[in-house]
Amino acid sequence: MTDHPTRLLVVDDDQHIRALLTRYLTQEGFAVAGVEDGAAMDGWLAGNQADLVILDLMLPGEDGLSLARRLRRESSVPIVMLSARGEDIDRIVGLEVGADDYLAKPFNPRELLARIRAVLRRQPAADPPAREDPEAPVEVFGPYRLDAKRRELTRDGEPLALTSSEFDLLQVFLARPNRLLNRDSLLDLLKGYERSPFDRSMDVQVARLRSKIEPDTKHPIYIRTVWGKGYIFTPQAEP
Repeated sequence: MTDHPTRLLVVDDDQHIRALLTRYLTQEGFAVAGVEDGAAMDGWLAGNQADLVILDLMLPGEDGLSLARRLRRESSVPIVMLSARGEDIDRIVGLEVGADDYLAKPFNPRELLARIRAVLRRQPAADPPAREDPEAPVEVFGPYRLDAKRRELTRDGEPLALTSSEFDLLQVFLARPNRLLNRDSLLDLLKGYERSPFDRSMDVQVARLRSKIEPDTKHPIYIRTVWGKGYIFTPQAEP
């Protein structure tokens, strides 16, 4: 295990908010850096590694949604989005592009802290490189192989990038094949998930996972929707 403080990067063009969050989260034991826009974020990440990014939606230049989409293509770093726009559509789009949580401004820093901790609880521990263990749980479906100990999914031997929440969701499905699971059941099974304000977040998470594993997301063969009831995972699916 590493003993360095958890590293947070705050990306917000409001200097007051950056200073407030830096001071508050540092007092809570985190190592915090603050930058004002996407270019500064890229510069910071070029020489540093973040354990979680707090990302404002409304930024000068490249906006937060574009940055979140780009971050998600390049890494699985957790993202908590902030926005003065609290409409449901903004929250849903934020989740769809890869954010792990979304908090509307103005917010209580204690609520942000709780959400940060909830997201981090879903992350794998920073252990040394995994050793081969014949007893480590491995699940195989179609061309995919999920190694629970390494927290790795491969397709035909090639690693497939999943966020921590996507990996956890896939594990839940694999442990309960051919069973109907509704949204509430999935939320209960996913440790650390906060129900509010994301009552529809499970649909977004399922859609994101489908985009990674389904040959055709319009006609899914592994994660099937039972309209009005929930989802069924079929590991022995036939294309």
